[in-house]
Amino acid sequence: MSKKALYLLGIAITIILGTFLYLKFCCNCCEETPKTNKEVPVVISETNFVPFILNGSGIEYRTNDNLKFIKNSYAIILPVSDSVSLGIENLKTFLISNPKQKVTITGYATSDETNTTTFENLGLARANDVKNYFVLKGLAASQFDTKGEITDKWKMDSDTLLGPAEYKFEALDTNSATDEWSILKAKINGDPLILYFNTNKSSESLNAEEKQKVADLVKYTKNIKDAAVLVVGHTDNVGNSDANIVLGQKRAEFSKNYLSKNGIDSARIETQSKGQDEPIADNTTSEGKASNRRTVITIK
Repeated sequence: MSKKALYLLGIAITIILGTFLYLKFCCNCCEETPKTNKEVPVVISETNFVPFILNGSGIEYRTNDNLKFIKNSYAIILPVSDSVSLGIENLKTFLISNPKQKVTITGYATSDETNTTTFENLGLARANDVKNYFVLKGLAASQFDTKGEITDKWKMDSDTLLGPAEYKFEALDTNSATDEWSILKAKINGDPLILYFNTNKSSESLNAEEKQKVADLVKYTKNIKDAAVLVVGHTDNVGNSDANIVLGQKRAEFSKNYLSKNGIDSARIETQSKGQDEPIADNTTSEGKASNRRTVITIK
């Protein structure tokens, strides 16, 4: 056999042997890796917000932001977001257009929070602070009631409670007459006469708007025989609580005397004092304290 034939035979044997070894040892490499139907877990992210909702007959507003409170505190965290402020402005417009509408504010607190206020519970204190904030923004105090409830838990962000307050819209007495006098009463109570005082002092210097409010009170009481006027005195937080109750009463009595001199029978004027317990502004600033030194005058 020639060398050339031997060379070709060697090549053929090499190819055959290589094919045999490949099929024997590497065949598994050609097999498709079986697919497994592995389930991918679905992660449901919990939304960490409580929406601010105003939902009544004639008003509907919702935003995912809300009023916030530090744990164990009754005071709203300021500043309030733009979206919540817009909702409050919508509520103001709605209530001015509907003086017979009332809103009940229910404040919430968790059972593990500490109540350091003079209110029955921390939820009620928060509801009152929300009401005071609304009044500071120009809403009528007479159109709000407050309640407080304790719950086992509330949605939180770290140590901050998110929106622990709800708003229920209730119709006022629909049987009351809608005549001139009920309209005047709604006007008086919707935008009450408020007299402000310097520290430990009082003043009877009224502007034109305040004088018109006094005139409205006189007109109402002269035409409604059973009408009674309520004067509530308030103070800032300078001094102790008992002394401020006395001071608030003095301011209420001063306002009563002023109204009596201007045409309202003193026997039809009731006075009360809340002292420092119902601030409408921040007592850590001079402007806030000045806003809190006041008497509020309404028709009972």
